[in-house]
Amino acid sequence: MNVKVRLQPIVSHINLPTVLKTAVLPGDSFERLFIATQVGEIFYVGNRVIETFLDIRSRIIKLGSGSGYDERGLLGLAFHPRFYFNGLFYLHYSVVGTQGPGVLQGSFTPNPCDPKTLNLKWLDRENKYDHIDTVEEWILQSSGPPQKRRTLLNIRRPFANHNGINSLNFSPETGKLILTTGDGGAGYDPFNLSQNDMEIAGKIIEIDVDKGTNIHNPPVVTRFDELPPSIQETLTVIAKGVRNIPGISFQRFYNQFIKYVGNVGQDLVEAIYAFANFKPIPVAQLVQAYLKNSKPNQEGFINLGWRGWEGNFPTSIIKGCSTNPTLDEITIAYYNEAVKTSVGRLQPLTSYFHIEPRPDKFGGTALTGVQPYMGNRIPSLTGSVVFTDFARNEGSKPPKRGGLAYTRVRTDGQLNDFHVIETDYNFGSQSAYYVSLGTNMDQTRLFLGVHGSTNVTAFNQGSVFEIVP
Repeated sequence: MNVKVRLQPIVSHINLPTVLKTAVLPGDSFERLFIATQVGEIFYVGNRVIETFLDIRSRIIKLGSGSGYDERGLLGLAFHPRFYFNGLFYLHYSVVGTQGPGVLQGSFTPNPCDPKTLNLKWLDRENKYDHIDTVEEWILQSSGPPQKRRTLLNIRRPFANHNGINSLNFSPETGKLILTTGDGGAGYDPFNLSQNDMEIAGKIIEIDVDKGTNIHNPPVVTRFDELPPSIQETLTVIAKGVRNIPGISFQRFYNQFIKYVGNVGQDLVEAIYAFANFKPIPVAQLVQAYLKNSKPNQEGFINLGWRGWEGNFPTSIIKGCSTNPTLDEITIAYYNEAVKTSVGRLQPLTSYFHIEPRPDKFGGTALTGVQPYMGNRIPSLTGSVVFTDFARNEGSKPPKRGGLAYTRVRTDGQLNDFHVIETDYNFGSQSAYYVSLGTNMDQTRLFLGVHGSTNVTAFNQGSVFEIVP
């Protein structure tokens, strides 16, 4: 059933908010809400005052050229589980001055009738790429501003999009940092990076930040086998088959955790996945298997199925019907890959569609956040999984509105439907794109990030709300 909530404003007139999470500053006795913006600022809110925690705008790649829409920038912020004691936190961002020419000119669409489009390879990677992303460890010192301590990874990306968002989160199960990387971008994963075990793109990766590597500035790489052995030893891979992903979240269920990840869709459907048990594969083991030309045991390894599958559907291309111009035909783009991954892939927990005929649902554009809610202030949402969509698909007329909805895990593990969460907030004539979703540490509060434009350089059009009864 649909649920009604209110949006209570916390902060307005900021830049596009990409990450919302809470932490307790050393010496504090309460959690503060931290807000990271795509252009490179991190604020914290306490006692209704917003203060700057860190400003790395000078380190961020120039954003918003062309249409102003951009998927690069400051994408991940995570606090070490012992942040209160050690002051360590982690950033993922696109690095200033690394703009490359890109790989393919124009957009990419596979043609099932043209094998050349189905077997593209990413060649000459050192010259043909879009930008470099970095994952860094920083420390909050007892006096003075935070300082960078070391770089964990430098990753060369083929295209500007699909770099993940809210891409860094710590696992309460393992204590490790989890990096969620998109498939590298364009559309339809032209090089099938997401299914290739050696590619960093399209994976969910655990990083053991407590294990030293003695390397403070790693080489710029695209593949696991290009990493020095001491860095390989800190990494395990949880999942592959990722298109683009708004982070990972955890929900305690008795003595285990359910993990939730959302996979942003291509043309048809947005999908949310849930899993409790998994068997990560150490990167060193993957590399050894690759060098010996053998296959590692992948039982218990999570595969979301992309690029052969988009949610529960074989990845398709919509073409105009030659016989009837008012109809479209749908062609399976990667038939062979859909067959190969049909059995081993994880089934979604729920899906929602870009075109939705049911009157009590909404059609969406792109998933931007997935968070469990364990609070009791909104009883009808307790124990559910809440998610946000960038913009409801309600025709092209402005103003645009984001989508908010929830679902639950079924005890039989079957696909579940979703229900709309309706809000009462009046945004007036301004568009309101829902760009991020966050929680506090015990998941009893929900925070919503909103932006008034699709243009990342439309400054001061961001707001953050708390979702309240």
